Amino acid sequence: MRLVVQIPALNEERTVAEVIRAIPGAIPGIDETIIVVIDDGSTDRTAELAQAAGAVVLRHEEPRGVGAAFRTGVEYATRLDADIIATIDADGQFNPADIPRLVDPILRDKADFITASRFVDPSLAPQMPRAKRWGNDFMARWISRLVGHRYHDVSCGFRAYSRNAYLRLVLLGDFSYTHETFLSLAFAQVRIQEIPVIVRGVRQFGTSRVAGNLFRYGYRTALIILRTHRDYRPLQFFGHIALVLLSVGCAFLGFLLHVRITTGMFSPHKWAGFVSAAFATAALLVYLAGLAADMLERLRVAQNEILFRVRRLERRERTHKP
Repeated sequence: MRLVVQIPALNEERTVAEVIRAIPGAIPGIDETIIVVIDDGSTDRTAELAQAAGAVVLRHEEPRGVGAAFRTGVEYATRLDADIIATIDADGQFNPADIPRLVDPILRDKADFITASRFVDPSLAPQMPRAKRWGNDFMARWISRLVGHRYHDVSCGFRAYSRNAYLRLVLLGDFSYTHETFLSLAFAQVRIQEIPVIVRGVRQFGTSRVAGNLFRYGYRTALIILRTHRDYRPLQFFGHIALVLLSVGCAFLGFLLHVRITTGMFSPHKWAGFVSAAFATAALLVYLAGLAADMLERLRVAQNEILFRVRRLERRERTHKP
């Protein structure tokens, strides 16, 4: 049973070696643990110190984003034929001693995707800026609504993935990966479990490159979620837009009928009828786009399942190669 612990890092020379050394050397049920640091274009000694601490270092020549670093780590772990992938940040906010707790449900075949949760147990919630906590709660409720199940923390980067989970991932975003992976695996109906952990709410050094600017983080994360909503629930996504357009059209039509009833004429507000017709036409076109996107989504689901099966076949060929 091979565990690959991957650590994305950008200029984390003050904490990366400490995190690596704190990862348990012996984990019940795990025969081999490989630590991989994805150095996303650091300009300090991050790569050097990580390698000296015993990690394999994969380097991006220039910063490409945490999402790109995660994909690089998953590709490497796939080549290693990892049974489980665990992800942990290099800044020291998470306790590496909790890794056995994250991988245990996978080892017992109780779940395929485990995410550490800072908020599922209110008594363990870390101290953090109010705006950041509100943002985390908002994202959790939004994603929970999309997938139809209540989750308390969808932004935490401390996670574990079984082979069945990580082989299903089809990720496109470079900025971040936490919400995209959560949505992708939830829509694939992978077994998900939250594990409460104690987390430092504020970084010891520096600022987060993902959530350092809350407005930028919120905007880019919202784009990821909206795109995922569009791709995975297209009829619902376009249907809501069509309903808003139709409602506006009905409002203008109602205004025109009110004028007709009260004055006996349509003039001088005939324009309201044309505006109403325009909004109704737009609503119909958007809904038709939703129907077309829904058919494409069915094809995407089939393609993702084919890709998953191809990846499994490739893995079997590698492991049985003489």
